[in-house]
Amino acid sequence: MRRSPTRRLFAAALLVASVLAPMAVAPAPAVHAAGVGLHDKDDCPPGGLGPEVNARLDKVIEDIRKQAGIPGVVAGLWMPGKGSYVRATGVADTVTREPMAADSYIRIGSETKTFTVTALLKLVDDGRIGLDDPIADYIPGVRNGHRITLRHLAEMRSGLFPYTSDADFDHDLLSDPYRSFTPEELLAYGMKHKNTFKQGTQFEYSNSNLILLGLVVEKVSGQKLSDFIRNRVLRPAHLRDTLFPEGTEFPEPHSHGYTDQTLSGEIEDATDWNPSWAWAAGAMISNLHDLRHWAEVVATGKLLSPETQAQRLKTLPTGFPGTSYGLGIFETEGWIGHNGSLPGYETVTVYLPSQKATLVLMLNTDARRVDNQEPSTLLARAITEVVTPDNVYAGGITPR
Repeated sequence: MRRSPTRRLFAAALLVASVLAPMAVAPAPAVHAAGVGLHDKDDCPPGGLGPEVNARLDKVIEDIRKQAGIPGVVAGLWMPGKGSYVRATGVADTVTREPMAADSYIRIGSETKTFTVTALLKLVDDGRIGLDDPIADYIPGVRNGHRITLRHLAEMRSGLFPYTSDADFDHDLLSDPYRSFTPEELLAYGMKHKNTFKQGTQFEYSNSNLILLGLVVEKVSGQKLSDFIRNRVLRPAHLRDTLFPEGTEFPEPHSHGYTDQTLSGEIEDATDWNPSWAWAAGAMISNLHDLRHWAEVVATGKLLSPETQAQRLKTLPTGFPGTSYGLGIFETEGWIGHNGSLPGYETVTVYLPSQKATLVLMLNTDARRVDNQEPSTLLARAITEVVTPDNVYAGGITPR
């Protein structure tokens, strides 16, 4: 039986992927990023990581791209003292066969959570909220809201039913993926259901948590969430090509996105589907250059006080081997960050503090064609097996 589509909407990637053994064939066709990293004054010079490593990376990326049926991939890897590797391979449009471009924009899905939680933590640093404040202090009508705290929401331990698992939401979204949802409409789908466990006792990935945190940011700041993130997160981080869309807008250039999360189960073009259904949990857009810098900012806490960043990085078990979750961020075998998956697109943005290395992946599909595994996990695991064998990406979190 085919899985329920919204069981994995905006989920982080499922862990563990089998990696193809290297084969002695020509490396995959690749395109160097135009204009990416040219103005970055760091010790990750362009040109790759050496002929042997470059060839191995080209090979594993192309092998997995073809095996998993991924139309196009952009991969960026920056390793101080060693160099940088940026490749775009495959196509951005399966009809016109336009090649994938490294300077394209992409819908980043659940990586939006890192921005929303950073916005929340800015308010913590401002002294305007506390992580252990109950959600009932800010938003009425939340079941058990006087005991569920902002911390429980940010670390996915609230017990609130995920609205994306509601059958009516599933039908309403996939029947008309161009419609616009309000945050209140989204929460209503989940609030029909009883809480799934007592707050703080378990981990469950739920977009309901992030919708509530987005509303908290709006109520306390007096600004729209998109405005607050732009003013207090994007501008200080110098992310000029990252945005929180109001509707279906999507800057050029961008690839088409292809999904099997459809009523029929057949692949469809989801490029212009309205991301409002994910709002604070997954509606944002970015590009390779900005994600590269955001990886370090969010993992090292450059926008936060040391005390608040320490709270963010206090991760707890998730039930998935090798992966733990903090406040809107995960840690997987040393890599810190998040990934995103929504109809048509997948991303991974992670940072490895021990080597100050950054990995960013951008894919224009979320369809699972290899052992029901997320294609972004297949790629991230294979790439890290080549370049950081002591820190092989295990994966993120996928609700089932």
